[in-house]
Amino acid sequence: MAKELPKAYEPQKYEDEIYKKWEESGFFNPDVCVEKGICKKEAKSFSIMLPPPNATGSLHIGHAMMLAIEDLIIRYHRMRGDKTLWIPGTDHAAIATNAVVEKQLAKEGKTKNDLGREKYIERVKEYIGNSQNNIRNQVRKMGSSLDWSREAYTWDDERNLAVRTMFKKMYGDGLIYRGYRIVNWCPHCHSTLADDEVEYKEQKTKFYYFKYGPVIIGTARPETKFLDKTIIVHPEDNRYKKLQGKEFDMEWIGGKIKCNVIADAVSDPEFGTGAMTITPAHSFEDYELAKKYNLSIVQIIDEDGNFTEAAGEFAGKNAQESREEIVKILASKGLVDHIDENYTHNLSVCYRCKNTIEPLLSKQWFIDVNKEFGFSQSKNHPIAGFKDGQKVTLKKLMQQVVNNGQIEIIPERFKATYFHWIDNLRDWCISRQIWVGHQIPVWYRSANAHDKSEEIYVGTEAPKEDGWKQEADTLDTWFSSGLWTFSTLGWPSKDTKDLQVYHPTSVLETMFDILFFWVARMIMMSTYALGEIPFEKVYLHARVLDKDGEKMSKSKPETMIDPLVVCKQYGTDAVRLSLLMGITPGSDIRLSEDKIAGFRNFANKLWNIARFVSVVIASPEVAKQSSGEKAGLPRRRCAPPRNDSGTLADKWVLNRLNETIKTVTENIEKFNFSLAGEQLRDFTWNELADWYLEISKIEKNKDGILNYILETILKLWHPFMPFVTEQIWGEIYGGDGLLMVEKWPSVIARRPRADAAIQFGLIQNIITGIRSLRADYKIDPAKKLNVVISAGKMVKLLVGNVEIIKGLARLEDLKIEKSAAKSADCVGFVVGGAEVFVDLSGAVD
Repeated sequence: MAKELPKAYEPQKYEDEIYKKWEESGFFNPDVCVEKGICKKEAKSFSIMLPPPNATGSLHIGHAMMLAIEDLIIRYHRMRGDKTLWIPGTDHAAIATNAVVEKQLAKEGKTKNDLGREKYIERVKEYIGNSQNNIRNQVRKMGSSLDWSREAYTWDDERNLAVRTMFKKMYGDGLIYRGYRIVNWCPHCHSTLADDEVEYKEQKTKFYYFKYGPVIIGTARPETKFLDKTIIVHPEDNRYKKLQGKEFDMEWIGGKIKCNVIADAVSDPEFGTGAMTITPAHSFEDYELAKKYNLSIVQIIDEDGNFTEAAGEFAGKNAQESREEIVKILASKGLVDHIDENYTHNLSVCYRCKNTIEPLLSKQWFIDVNKEFGFSQSKNHPIAGFKDGQKVTLKKLMQQVVNNGQIEIIPERFKATYFHWIDNLRDWCISRQIWVGHQIPVWYRSANAHDKSEEIYVGTEAPKEDGWKQEADTLDTWFSSGLWTFSTLGWPSKDTKDLQVYHPTSVLETMFDILFFWVARMIMMSTYALGEIPFEKVYLHARVLDKDGEKMSKSKPETMIDPLVVCKQYGTDAVRLSLLMGITPGSDIRLSEDKIAGFRNFANKLWNIARFVSVVIASPEVAKQSSGEKAGLPRRRCAPPRNDSGTLADKWVLNRLNETIKTVTENIEKFNFSLAGEQLRDFTWNELADWYLEISKIEKNKDGILNYILETILKLWHPFMPFVTEQIWGEIYGGDGLLMVEKWPSVIARRPRADAAIQFGLIQNIITGIRSLRADYKIDPAKKLNVVISAGKMVKLLVGNVEIIKGLARLEDLKIEKSAAKSADCVGFVVGGAEVFVDLSGAVD
């Protein structure tokens, strides 16, 4: 007899041991799968690069969703026989890591300057090393079947070579340059930020209207207007026609100044007074206007957020804190027109520390997204629409591969978001003023002491001659993570087997809010360096909110759901299902512990179904495959029963199972994971457990069918719920074989009995109709009833299933006649052309 399962499924007893078996089997590695015959050498490849979580962080619910989705996809393709690779890794997250270590030093009464760069980097790497072990273990807890033998890290030696190689290549093509530009500067982090690293926080503030010579100007930040000397008005604004092109002297914050008026369509006549002044050194738009009209550009706020010497008596003072003092000076001169006390302002803040961003003029390293270069086309995976050697820009590459459909974005509505960002893309500032990260591979030395000129060397290694000093700045973290799909596969060596087999990767699965941060930059880097796309599909998963629809926040612990805590409490499979089902990609979803608890109940339901089947079925015939003597290989158990033989219930359940295999497979392929799970749950709980298992107690002798159904649903559920399905598989079928590498179920290629569903549906409706009458009349469930059915043409069908109707409807006696009359003590209903009369005498007063 088959082994009987314990009465209850206790995930805490099994999960760690199961993961250990998976990892020790080696089947996470596609090379091992090929070697042991799990997949064929010539099988198609399928690959995903894990979006690398911060090495210094810990697993949060967003990571848990990412891991659940990607593991589902990976396990599915592994069972389909594909050469399936999922590469793990972590990100050094330079700004976040730098902030954490500096805080640690501050508690010790030290700064990074006390240690010096080299010692400080040693301290950072020690901290990261300890944190990496933590995140690795947490990822394992989620059941993630990653190929740990290929683990990568954005700041390891291999990725460092890739970063330096990419920098040198882009510099050689003239795409990387150093120059003075307006950048987003965080005075707290003391570093630049890319445009998409700036967040906007809505706040109520004052809006000031000042008398600026002959016009009124408005601003939320008077401190930035200190040296404004140019007024911009719209050429068609009749209010200011006479002022256009004029110069005049006027009183301002520091005394008399000379001001000029320029007409430019950039000024919006409908906004404020229609007149604006410009601050060239502290505004992206104003900087471009200053260059356009050859205006002087003077920096008045420094990197600490304080006024420079150009601010006169305010030099050295904090700019923001000086705001009211500046307004008092203007008021004393009669230059305050009025103040709006309830202005709603979008304040620019740093995405890490949340402090106010200052646009500053600074000498930084940039990537030019609009400069043309000679495109090198991939031989194996060419980009449609471009020719080898054609002149293109990075921006055009990023637009083309999504426009031509080579990269599909799911959900499709995010294509518009992608193009809005790409079409308005400015040059990317890639230098950061911190020590953590990839130090820019540029070296300087004096070329001529008389004119203070300098030589510049750019390379993958330091120059051998003396006198060179390396650039102090590091590269934006997104520069190294932009290479992630191919640096993890051995690039810059183009001859690596992994790069040839697994690139472009199949799917990039990530959160929709880093579409710009990361997804677009990977497209930029891969199309430029390899001449091919980095991935075929981008799947943007949902954002998890708390049960009240609020964003989970560490500042509000009551809103937080720690995935590791709920995994321990409810089981990892329940947590995974709660993050896979009832979810729409690219949207906000609510998650509560009640939802997770509900899926724990379903895991127990599956366990109980398997326990019932394990008791019913005889020990199945186990025929080893010819290669089955090798340790760890899956075994073929029983062939699928014919779906055109057996009882009506057998035909119905096999047809429904066939349809479930088909629809679940199709929906996983289409990335409709929630729908696939709902269809599978509906079959498992509503059709198998509620109907067929109960019928098997009546009709008996269904060992083969039950065995086949159990095997099949365990395989179908495995990508969703790997732990409980693997444990059931091992408990019932034993041996060394792992469910993880069993073959994905195939649709039975026989003509299905279409009428079985209709006929069995009639039986179901009769039974549910009788059950409904019981409920309506509040009849004791234990009370057996007498029923007469006037069946017409369906006499034979109903007579053949009389025991099922009697058993499931709890009937004492059931008469089936071609034509029957309703007696006085009966209530009836009509279903599918049959009339059902339920005798209530003795059951109802």
